[in-house]
Formats: sequence, structure tokens, C-alpha cells
Amino acid sequence: MYLGIDLGTSEVKVLLLAENGQTVGHARAPLIVSRPAPHWAEQNPHDWWRGTLDVLGALRADYPAEYRAVRAIGLSGQMHGPVLLGRDDRVLRPTVLWNDTRSALESERLARLLGTVPAIAGSQPMPGFSAPILMWLAAHEPDVFAQLDCVLLPKDYLRLKLTGERQTDPSDAAGTLWLDVARRTWSDALLEAGGMTRAQVPPILDGGAPAGYVLPSVAATLGLSPGVVVATGGGDNAASAAGIGATQRGDAFLSLGTSGVLSVIDDRSEPSPVTATHAFCHAIPARWLKVSVVLSAASCLRWVCKLTSTIEATLLQEAAALDARAMAAAPVFLPYLSGERTPHNDAYAEGVFFGLTHSTDRARLAYSVLEGVAFAAADGLLALEGSGIERPAAVSLIGGGARSAFWAQLMTDVLRLPVRVHLGGEAAAALGAARLGWIAAGASAGAVLVRPREIAACEPDPARFALLDERLQRFRELYRHVRPLFAADRARLA
Repeated sequence: MYLGIDLGTSEVKVLLLAENGQTVGHARAPLIVSRPAPHWAEQNPHDWWRGTLDVLGALRADYPAEYRAVRAIGLSGQMHGPVLLGRDDRVLRPTVLWNDTRSALESERLARLLGTVPAIAGSQPMPGFSAPILMWLAAHEPDVFAQLDCVLLPKDYLRLKLTGERQTDPSDAAGTLWLDVARRTWSDALLEAGGMTRAQVPPILDGGAPAGYVLPSVAATLGLSPGVVVATGGGDNAASAAGIGATQRGDAFLSLGTSGVLSVIDDRSEPSPVTATHAFCHAIPARWLKVSVVLSAASCLRWVCKLTSTIEATLLQEAAALDARAMAAAPVFLPYLSGERTPHNDAYAEGVFFGLTHSTDRARLAYSVLEGVAFAAADGLLALEGSGIERPAAVSLIGGGARSAFWAQLMTDVLRLPVRVHLGGEAAAALGAARLGWIAAGASAGAVLVRPREIAACEPDPARFALLDERLQRFRELYRHVRPLFAADRARLA
């Protein structure tokens, strides 16, 4: 058996994978994001570890024999958020997350410092990346920064707890703005620009490489056999690519989790930072992910559920029941609840409902949110095409949003691309982590990283194009009109 641990923003997921490639069991535990000030988002790494202990305990209780047969563990996790460690591996402060935009001014300053260097890093500086976050901390919390011995990424903190080893992989390291993404190694020039040194970042190993073994004391606590190997693993998008077998140039997938990430596999790095897209390393060698990012995706649906005191299943059902006239009358929604990356790189953008009337009910609000996220994904696809990526033949849908057939069809009609849903796609990152653990235990990557069975397929419906095109145009015009109002908030929120 092989165990995948996926440390997300909203929950920790674990998955048990058998040698026949079938998922045997899974468990999950929720996580809370702390927002102590406007534009801030933090989590305590200790909560990640407690959540991991909880889900492993649940998995052990539900599948005792299979759990005892675990021979390797793989890791996946939310990207960018720097875990600051002192010399004794003590966590120095809560981790500033990827959807925290407090470092907008540091991002601008880093962009000026780097000049043309962002092509090395694969992305232009943006709030939420590790480098500008560390620059903000150095300026605003110098006493903490002075104690810094090493920066780890979220999944790597879990490995530290499991093995005592400080390691990372190229896919996660690519989200720091300290990595030369083409060479898949730390860049001294990028580290220096961000006020960091090579001594403060961990060694880099391939995602499927053995990165240590579970410590005997930890194995005893967790009920694992001695000698369980732990793979280096990958950032959540790269691990998801491993989970759905996206390994060849042109393979594409859209993750609808807390954020919305559209990724296309390439066999060359060739970043295009000017388009506000990212070039991240894959978890496997000689492959890269070209990525567009919507900072708020399924998190928008959770937000409107909280707003209307409704569960997701009910809102999705009500939105799907609307007729064409009701959908046409629904407000237009900008899903920028945490600012936005692609294509705007606008840390000050905010969510907007435009077109509220007395007839607006929660079903129309829900439809607006689903549609707004789809429109933001369409902007991301356009940006990827502008960066030189060929339009993919189809897109696999993964993450929690993959459970909704209605949202899948809406994505299909907005993107005008066939959308495929695969078995286990809602937990693709955990599945990919387990697969990377399997490879670390000696399996062949070619035999392990296969595409799961397709369980649903959506084809674009031309009857929907005219209405959606009109609303997409309004969506884009709305942002252009309100962006100056967002910019006016900059001085107030700086």
C-alpha cells in the first residue's frame, strides 16, 4: 500500500493506494484560514500536523490491515506559503499563505530589482509568492526574520515532522521566485534579490525520489511499519498532474479547489511572465506546467453558501434548475475575493456582484458565482494562449469542483473545450502524492503515472455560446470600469 497526503488550504486529505492502482480508502480533516487584517491569510503549521495526525488516525481505524501494509508515503501541498524555521526547527510564526496579498508593494519592488530576471524565475513577482512575503517580513517583523535558519514549503514541513529531513522538490520550489525553473536549481541572483541566501533554503530532489524514512518514534505513534520511505512529493498542481497521468506536452487540466488553476504540460520551460502566467516545474524530470491562476474558485462557492446559510449541494441543485431567462438575468460576478493573478496581477481587486435586483435570489447568486469563476478561467486560457501555449484539445477537471456535473458543463461551454472527469479526480493531488511515494519505493514512473478511467465527458453546447459570450464581454468590461476604484484603495490598504 502507498499513502498520499495532500495538505490543502481548506483541508488535509489522505489516500491509500493499492499496488493494482486502485484507491482503497481516504480521509480528510478541515483547516481554518486566519484573516487577522484586510488582505491577510495565515495558517499555523502546527494545525497542519494535528490535522494530519487526525486523518491518519481515521484511516488507520477504518482500514487497519491496509494501513499496516503502507510501504511508502508521498506528499502534496498548497504552494508558496513559507514556513519559517529557527535553528532548532522551531516554527517562528504562522505561515503567510498564497492568497495573502499584503506583500503587493514588495512584489513591485522586487520586479524593479529583477528587471528581466523574472524569465529565470518563471513568473513575475506577485503577492503570495515566497520571495515578496519574506521581504515583507524582513521589513515589518525584523526580529522574526533575524532568527530565520531555513524556509520550508507546507508539504515539506510535514516531511520534516515525519522524517526529520529538510528537503523540497522543483515543482514546489518554483513557487518561491528563488528557483531557476529551466535548470531546476536555486538561483543565487534571485535569492540575493529577495534578501535570502542558499543556506536558508533546503536541498532539491525530484518529486519521486526517496527523501527520507519515517522516524521510528513517529512510526510507532502513527502505527506504521518501520522503514517506510517518504518521497519528496510535489506542489499541489504538479502532484495533481501525477494523479491524472498528465505527463505529455499538451495534456491539460483545470483544478477547481480553493483556487482555480489551469495547467498545460510542456517539455520546455520557456516562461512568459508578462502574461501573468507561471512556468512551474513538474514533479517529474524534463516536464513543466504552464499555469494560469484564479485566486478564488470553489472558495467563492463556499463563501456564497455561508452568505446564504445553505449547503453546496443545495445551491448547486438550485442553480442548475434555473432556466435560460433566469441565467441571463443573474448578476455578473467578479470572483476576486482575494485579489487576482492571471491575467490582471491585481492584489487590490475585490469581488463584485453587478446587476442585483429584487428578483435576485440565492439560486441566481450561486449561478453568478459559478459563471464568474468560469469566466475567470477563460481569461486564464486566453493568457496561456498569449504566452505561446497551443490551445489544448481537451481539459480534465479535478478538485472539489469536479463533483458538480453542472459546473463541468458550464466550464465546457465557457471555455469551448471538451471537459473530462476522471475517477478520483476530486482528490487528484492526494492520488498523485501516493503515486510519487510508489515511485520512491522503486516502481517505474511510466507504469504508475497512467490516466485514471474517464467517468464523465462534457462537449460544448453551441446553443449556449451567444448568451455566455455576451455575459463574458460584460464581465471583462466590468473589471475595466471598476479597476480604478480598486487602485484607489491602494494607499488606504498599504
